[in-house]
Amino acid sequence: MKISTKGRYGLTIMIDLAKNEGSGPISLKVIAKDNDLSEHYLEQLASPLRNAGLIKSIRGAYGGYQLAKKPNEITAGDVIRVLEGPLTIVEGMENEKPAQASLWLQIRDAVKNVLEKTTLEDLANYDDSDEGPKEAYMFYI
Repeated sequence: MKISTKGRYGLTIMIDLAKNEGSGPISLKVIAKDNDLSEHYLEQLASPLRNAGLIKSIRGAYGGYQLAKKPNEITAGDVIRVLEGPLTIVEGMENEKPAQASLWLQIRDAVKNVLEKTTLEDLANYDDSDEGPKEAYMFYI
């Protein structure tokens, strides 16, 4: 499983909207500028999020986007599924030995569980001030 920029930037949009919940709509231009991202790319991601009923657009001079539901009602899994499709760990598992296939399914289920348990509210309220020094990491599943 590899989460592309679509999923990562989509979560960025959604977390920013959750952080601004109750403050009115926020434009993608502001989100793009605050996160040093392409506004055009964020516009492409907003459409499927809107079609899935996760965000709604508000027109007008003070328009923009806001969450269509409360931040505690939208999970990271909801966002990732809309933008990335279903979670798959390994292609062609039918050729795997049973022990390996079981491992891949357990990994998929663990990732799915984390994504389904983590809400936008959790992500918007995340405080990393209690954590120690950050280690660089890179992983591909």
